[in-house]
Amino acid sequence: MSVRPATPVTPPEVEKSDAEWQRELTPEQYRVLRGHGTERAGASPLNDEHRAGVFRCAGCGQPLFESDTKFDSGTGWPSFYRPLAGAVETSRDEAYNMHRTEVHCARCHGHLGHVFPDGPRPTGERYCMNGAALDFAPQAASTKQKGGT
Repeated sequence: MSVRPATPVTPPEVEKSDAEWQRELTPEQYRVLRGHGTERAGASPLNDEHRAGVFRCAGCGQPLFESDTKFDSGTGWPSFYRPLAGAVETSRDEAYNMHRTEVHCARCHGHLGHVFPDGPRPTGERYCMNGAALDFAPQAASTKQKGGT
């Protein structure tokens, strides 16, 4: 029998009933974010997202990672070497007889994935995230006209 991951220490800013989460999320988002699930490797279209922008929590919209911290880890999941300050929290995850560090959205406590100590410089960390737990907001194109008026 697996042990349920520890709950983050701080209370969530976004609290919804289970029925509300089920109405607002797709079945896969609900399974991952609220049920601590893991999507199949290579399943997320966000693996191939390379535009400038911000990756946000699919549950509450909290900005989590800047696009310039994303890297190809070769794992099949979107990976980042640093979250935005205060955007995520971690807890010990001993499910399935493994010892890992689970990553949660600091705002709604949705399960995002895990962090490992095998990432690139400058942090050496690999935030291995479920694409189903994220959405992407591209950087807005400049609205300034060249040549001025």
